[in-house]
Amino acid sequence: MNTLVFDIETIPDIEGGRKLYELGDLDADGVAKAMFHLRQQAVGHSFLPHHLQQVAAISVTFRGRGDEFRVWSLGSEAAEEKEILQRFFDGIERFTPTLVSWNGSGFDLPVIHYRALLHKITAARYWDMGEEDQGFKWNNYISRYHSRHTDLMDLLAMYGGRANAPLDQLATLFGFPGKMGMDGSKVWDAYQEGRIADIRNYCETDVLNTWLVYLRFELLRGHIDIPRYDRECELVRHHLKQSGQEHLLAFEAAWEPGA
Repeated sequence: MNTLVFDIETIPDIEGGRKLYELGDLDADGVAKAMFHLRQQAVGHSFLPHHLQQVAAISVTFRGRGDEFRVWSLGSEAAEEKEILQRFFDGIERFTPTLVSWNGSGFDLPVIHYRALLHKITAARYWDMGEEDQGFKWNNYISRYHSRHTDLMDLLAMYGGRANAPLDQLATLFGFPGKMGMDGSKVWDAYQEGRIADIRNYCETDVLNTWLVYLRFELLRGHIDIPRYDRECELVRHHLKQSGQEHLLAFEAAWEPGA
């Protein structure tokens, strides 16, 4: 099966902002505020462009053979961005999983691409479009319409942004926990306060929500039936209950029975 759901959390690229906007000796907070202000002036909102986002965390769920299911964040809390990115691509190189995301094509992967270029990372398997493996010509990670990467938000909206749905709201409608602990707008503040664990925990609940919505999608398109869906959900619940991690136990407790 080898299905990898992924999600990233980002912070402003302070060094990049300092270089591009000639912000000199301003501290990190000052640089970030200047970046947000300049962005607001330029486009009417302060959300930074993809190439000025730095990856603070990548969290994943992995569904492998048998009863293998895991949820975790790549690298340790002290890991540098380059290591986190390298681990992501190493997993693709090793397992060639189906990638699943929520808005991965619109945000997560473009950010990952720019940061991988910055850090001189090699990711041959990920970028293969049939040059090395003929099968990748017809089903690769890059094409919008191939299933090797399924961007659930994009696909369910029929590739039209007007129909996009927020993951949090959709998950909640389905009886899943939705957002827990924080949201993306609070990540920079949490990072400045040294709350890396909280960022990673929040990211892990996002990938859990995405995996559960993906199971509904697999049911919708007839790849699994109701008994299989129920077994997959029970496998996740069992993993969360056995984890001993507060945020995962809280996620399981907030998950409606039978959802």
